[in-house]
Amino acid sequence: MQKKDKEKVFGGEWSEAQLREFLSANSYDGSDADYVAAIRAYRHMVPEVFAEYVELFKAEGHNLNAKNAEGASILQTIASHSKGEEYAAALRAAGAE
Repeated sequence: MQKKDKEKVFGGEWSEAQLREFLSANSYDGSDADYVAAIRAYRHMVPEVFAEYVELFKAEGHNLNAKNAEGASILQTIASHSKGEEYAAALRAAGAE
């Protein structure tokens, strides 16, 4: 059985309601819930949609600098991926460190 490299990415128009569905998530490993939510969104969105999501995420008071259980931030995790630069740029533009 082959393993998928990355979950399916969904492009096109996203409504605010659809983006809001990705604002919260449960953490089961000690990671910040905001970290889990943002990574989940990253895995399902094209860069342009993710940029919109990041602005909503920030506007709703979520933590752009949330960390996983190992201490890596959302930006550090995404920037470490070979195809994560556009996503990382959206985070930087919103003020993530």
